[in-house]
Amino acid sequence: MDLHELQVFQAVAAEQSFSRAAARLHRTQPAVSQAIRRLEDELGERLFDRSSKGGRLTEAGTVLLDYAERMIRLKDEAEGSIRELQQLRRGRVVVGMNEAAVHVLLPIVVDFRDAHPRAQVEMRRVHSRQIPGEVLNRSLDFGLVTYSPGERGLNSVALGVDELVMLTHPNHPLARQRQVTMSEFGRQTIIAHNDPSPRRELVLRRFEQKHEPINIQMSLPSLDGIKRAVEMNLGVALLPRRCALSEIARKQLAAVRVPQLRAPLNLRLIYRRTGETSHAANAFLDAAHAHAVDG
Repeated sequence: MDLHELQVFQAVAAEQSFSRAAARLHRTQPAVSQAIRRLEDELGERLFDRSSKGGRLTEAGTVLLDYAERMIRLKDEAEGSIRELQQLRRGRVVVGMNEAAVHVLLPIVVDFRDAHPRAQVEMRRVHSRQIPGEVLNRSLDFGLVTYSPGERGLNSVALGVDELVMLTHPNHPLARQRQVTMSEFGRQTIIAHNDPSPRRELVLRRFEQKHEPINIQMSLPSLDGIKRAVEMNLGVALLPRRCALSEIARKQLAAVRVPQLRAPLNLRLIYRRTGETSHAANAFLDAAHAHAVDG
């Protein structure tokens, strides 16, 4: 059955008149009659009692009307949903990252949400090396990485450089120093992240290579937990500077450079070079470009 013919049928049933239905649909009465006749021929049933001046439905017409109204309603809902996507009222963006990357992306999310408050953003924790593949297979719209992925078919937006710094309580004896040595850091009471990561392995390897001790006294599963512990003066931590910018600005934490351990990393938002992308993903990419740096 043709949906357009069902719309004609529904209009005739609602108006109880072929002529009024034709006026409502801005069509000629013969065109309306032909549409109804095609439906009746296809179904092998009369839909209207032609002997009735009011265009009364037959039993078959009454059954069909319920289905016709449901199909027309679904069509209208589908069109409305597509319009909402086009207007970013129901759009959704999925970004893969590690825990520290949340702080890099939040300014972009703020701009995106200010422009499109009903769009959704899901930040999904994904192992760094898996992110390029998941972007390419469309499990993710974007991924935040700290290396140049070798996979073809990806573009990237450079979002700046992050580095590891020693975070301390503002009253810590080393808090006012511009920098400390790796040995000085290693002698402090250190609060570490207990989740294995390339950065963690790099730091431990450097201490091992220098035959220097590292005094890790506490391990926690989240960056926020580590920052709170440092704020309580339970120890110091080596974390990405960007994850603590707000606490540093509020003087809840102090950041001290450890040149031998800074491990600078270029932050890049990666995305597919070709293929269809959603309106929401395009808008998110525009917001990312507004935060881009040379590199």
